[in-house]
Amino acid sequence: MYKIKILFSSYLIQSAKLQIISIMNKFAKKIMIMTFAALMPSAAFPQENPLLERWDTPHHTPPFSKIKVEQYVPATREAIKEAENDINAITNQKEKPTFENTIVAMQNAGEKLTRVSELLFNLNECNTSPAMQAAVMTVLPDITRYSNWVSMNEKLFARVKKLYDKRDKLNLTTEQAVLLDDTYRSFVQNGVNLPKKEKELFAQYDEELSQLTQTFNQNVLADNNEYTLHITNKKDLRGLPDNVIAAAKEEAAGRNLDGWVFTLDYPSYGPFMTYADNRDLREQMWRAYNSRGFRKNANNNEENIRRITELRMLKAKLLGYDCYASYALSDKMAKDITTVGKFMQELQNSSLSKALNEVKSVQQFAEDHGVDFVLQRWDFSYYSEKMKKERYSFDSELLRPYFQLERVRQGIFDLYGKLYGIRFVEAPSIEVYHPDVKAYEVFEGRRFMGVLYLDMYPRASKRSGAWMTEFRGQSKVVGKLMAPATDIRPLIQVVCNFTKPVGDKPSLLSFDEVETFMHEMGHAMHGMLSDVTYPSLSGTNVKHDFVETMSQLMENWCYETEFLNTFAKHYQTGDTIPAEYIKKIKEGKNFLSAYACIRQLNYGNIDMAYHTLKEPLIGSIEEFEHKNMIELLPVVDGAISSTAFTHVFSGGYAAGYYGYKWAEVLDADIFSKFKADGIFNKATATQFRNIILSRGGSDDPSEMFRKFMGRDPRIEAFLIRSGFMKPIEFKKTKN
Repeated sequence: MYKIKILFSSYLIQSAKLQIISIMNKFAKKIMIMTFAALMPSAAFPQENPLLERWDTPHHTPPFSKIKVEQYVPATREAIKEAENDINAITNQKEKPTFENTIVAMQNAGEKLTRVSELLFNLNECNTSPAMQAAVMTVLPDITRYSNWVSMNEKLFARVKKLYDKRDKLNLTTEQAVLLDDTYRSFVQNGVNLPKKEKELFAQYDEELSQLTQTFNQNVLADNNEYTLHITNKKDLRGLPDNVIAAAKEEAAGRNLDGWVFTLDYPSYGPFMTYADNRDLREQMWRAYNSRGFRKNANNNEENIRRITELRMLKAKLLGYDCYASYALSDKMAKDITTVGKFMQELQNSSLSKALNEVKSVQQFAEDHGVDFVLQRWDFSYYSEKMKKERYSFDSELLRPYFQLERVRQGIFDLYGKLYGIRFVEAPSIEVYHPDVKAYEVFEGRRFMGVLYLDMYPRASKRSGAWMTEFRGQSKVVGKLMAPATDIRPLIQVVCNFTKPVGDKPSLLSFDEVETFMHEMGHAMHGMLSDVTYPSLSGTNVKHDFVETMSQLMENWCYETEFLNTFAKHYQTGDTIPAEYIKKIKEGKNFLSAYACIRQLNYGNIDMAYHTLKEPLIGSIEEFEHKNMIELLPVVDGAISSTAFTHVFSGGYAAGYYGYKWAEVLDADIFSKFKADGIFNKATATQFRNIILSRGGSDDPSEMFRKFMGRDPRIEAFLIRSGFMKPIEFKKTKN
């Protein structure tokens, strides 16, 4: 999952593309409900604050050891003052507006606020503490008020509008034209033209949303961490792989308990649901996971959902839209609700009958093996894995020894070397924020391209999941903190929660984890190879339903023998992964693919249902969810996904979750060209890099796609890859 970065370059804080609510949403974090003052010493804050100073470190990387949690709040407030001065300097100048003195100047405004905020919100996701959580809650109102002041600044907008109105006469480059259009649109979409009272309402809605989305995620994480399954009877471990048992033993020891402890973190929860023979315990785990935010306790998210969706709807209506989805989609590739609906319906039509048959086949398999009950949701992964094993005569756990984390990492690094000529050099001199983290300098020849931070293992201070973000983005707009540089290179962060080393056994990844690593590295290279001028258009700052294309594209290589043979070696013997194992991977690729497609579409359906509301949601959240899903398995009372749907209610995917499937269609189409030309073809890779990968949001993604593929997107490659359509023979294309 990609986490969209914060860009505090003045206007975009509250833009339709990176609005302030999304700033908080896109940094899904846990926040403790406590006052910041209660955690801070009574003495005055020291005047010196490394967050506000120039960093004399390698590549101006953060000096993590010098930064104290108590420095974030005063640094944020000081940075806001400087940002306000930056904006006032633009609006108070006597010179007529030009692209440089207005639009480019706005890109530099709030430089320190960008830095402080990116550090605070990123670290709060992956290395948090009660004090850091409280700091986030403390600065939220300040940041929200500042962002609203910028986005509703009429004097600033007047200068932008003068340029926008004569844009055809300014002789702008494509990137400059996009930036001007985004700038103008961000003001309009964030209420600058509203009457005074409605502006005040808009700002109030934003401030409340920034708090509610934080609370939503806090509640999910609290429920997630509250539950553990403590097993003391070894019989209850039957069916579980040895490495899973060993990890649970280590988890118990870390909690000073005997026996084995399983948590709702995916490296623990996922294998338990897939392999544990004890059905009662599977049900207990499943119910715990699927009732997060819905347990009728202090962490309940039902009212938060009602209010979040209502506030989003009210904001949209203030701007003349009938619902939030119409507002949000106006800045995406899909453009409108009708297009999204047709797209999702086409995928549903292609997959539903097959999905129903897949569920029936798993039920039949279970019955053939002695089951005399209808499979429940806590049974499906268990029996489908057994069916897969029998159908393909293969146990997916046999793959782990060939996917040692360090070798997978090197394999990915080498792939980017083959495709784009870049290399990764471990950099122990660069400070990291936790001992688990490794930093790498990235080079193309002798040219420094950026720093990559890899944070791979679960811990109590990190939320679950996997994501890419950054501590600094690429740009060629140089501010005071980075002068005299002319090309600011990015500091990219990839965070995962992979299976940890146990004892003397290294971290051995599942195939799914290999795909996840490839996915997040796809996002990382989108940011790392960025080559644009303006920070708000660099890297992953693209239309939201396009952003997953780069990451999902890279997953395709995981199924290619040529690639797997470069790194998949047995961690003990060094033997290359057997050909029959790769064959099984490919054969099993589309196992239950239609079921998975409908499951993903269900999330998109729920998202769109909430955000096409034209009136506040009054009825049952549970009933609303089930009404808007295609139920392939029996409904379970008291278990829903909405109250833990952080992507939508505390992430940047509101009215945009369909984008995962949208991007899948694009990535499958793009990979068909790589497949036809050769998966390591440098000419194709160079063309892809120059036209799409390095261009960020500096051009329309539809136009970039057409330049690369020579045509508009087609769905056939996705249908073929998913097994919904018979494959066609690829033909070599000229480079």
